[in-house]
Amino acid sequence: MGFLIDLVCTKSGKTYSKDELWNLSEEGAPLFARYDLEQVTQALKKEDLATRMPTMWRYVEVLPVEDPKFQVSLGEGFTPLLQAATLGKKLGIPRLFVKDEGGNPTGSFKARGMSVAISKAMELGAKAIAIPSAGNAGGAAAAYAARAGLPAYVFMPKDVPRANYVECQVLGAHVELVDGLISDCGRVVAERKEAEGWFDISTLKEPYRVEGKKTMGYELAEQFDWSLPEVVIYPTGGGTGLIGMWKAFDEMEQMGWIGSERPRMVSVQAEGCAPIVRAFEAGEESATPWEGAQTVAAGLRVPAAVGDFLMLRAIRESKGCAIAVSDEELMACTSELGSAVGIFAAPEGAATLAGLKRLVEQGWVSETDRVVLFNTGTGLKYIDLFSERE
Repeated sequence: MGFLIDLVCTKSGKTYSKDELWNLSEEGAPLFARYDLEQVTQALKKEDLATRMPTMWRYVEVLPVEDPKFQVSLGEGFTPLLQAATLGKKLGIPRLFVKDEGGNPTGSFKARGMSVAISKAMELGAKAIAIPSAGNAGGAAAAYAARAGLPAYVFMPKDVPRANYVECQVLGAHVELVDGLISDCGRVVAERKEAEGWFDISTLKEPYRVEGKKTMGYELAEQFDWSLPEVVIYPTGGGTGLIGMWKAFDEMEQMGWIGSERPRMVSVQAEGCAPIVRAFEAGEESATPWEGAQTVAAGLRVPAAVGDFLMLRAIRESKGCAIAVSDEELMACTSELGSAVGIFAAPEGAATLAGLKRLVEQGWVSETDRVVLFNTGTGLKYIDLFSERE
């Protein structure tokens, strides 16, 4: 048995049973898993982690799967944290690091969330899963559903990167292309899931993808020897990674693994789809859906995020900020990141470097700051996009 107590509504604080499949709360808000962290502290010392397998399941005590036989894993997590000394020196940020999620199964950080979500869905009796996806989440869902023996139904915009579409098909998912954005794909899932018997694993519309994503926060702390960097720069579409890390920092402080210091959290979006940036600058607590969303970075083309208020809350509580960059900037930064660090970053990941450059110009970061850029996936999924620009 694990240490999961229940689920808590992120708006009302109302609790929900851990023994049922849930999507959103009655208030239409995401649910967060809550653990008995006092018991976890007695069962696990952070020093014990050194002997554990180099995957995100090293943090099993703070993950929701209670019976190990339901763990669906392809070896995800514990990705490299690489110092980018040459690039950092050029930018005047000598303590610059890149957390490279491109080495995960299916080539992106989405593997973390899908591993946990599908494991828990299996444990609670789900018979099939469905998901709207702008690309990488669909591939990860297909892979972990295949591993679990669950049917997967993936709905993608028609102009999704071809690699993502082919990946889902090869992995055995039922794939439908939709004329529209990821929000339109989400509507299809919502309309059909009850009749079809699907469990909806859309971003933050179930409680457990964020639990997998939060392990990025645990890894940051462990890889920095239980301190945290001064700045984390993260590309946000649905924003689950940023939200998850913020949850992880709170859990680790409660367990006495870290202190109260927090990184300044920076959300980077594309100028053609920047609802969080607009809401942050306007001082709003939630984001108005973005009309006419358009960007080459498919993972950033999310016009409305379920967890918008959670993102904005984390950014403000951390004294962070939100910044938008152009497609031209982020595409140029894929080459710059590649030639300086040796990482073929997805456009979303390269957007973090474009954001950092803006922040350096503004004097928002200093040469004494440890800054971590998150590359959320491999650029190999976007070969067609790069070919078009030759």
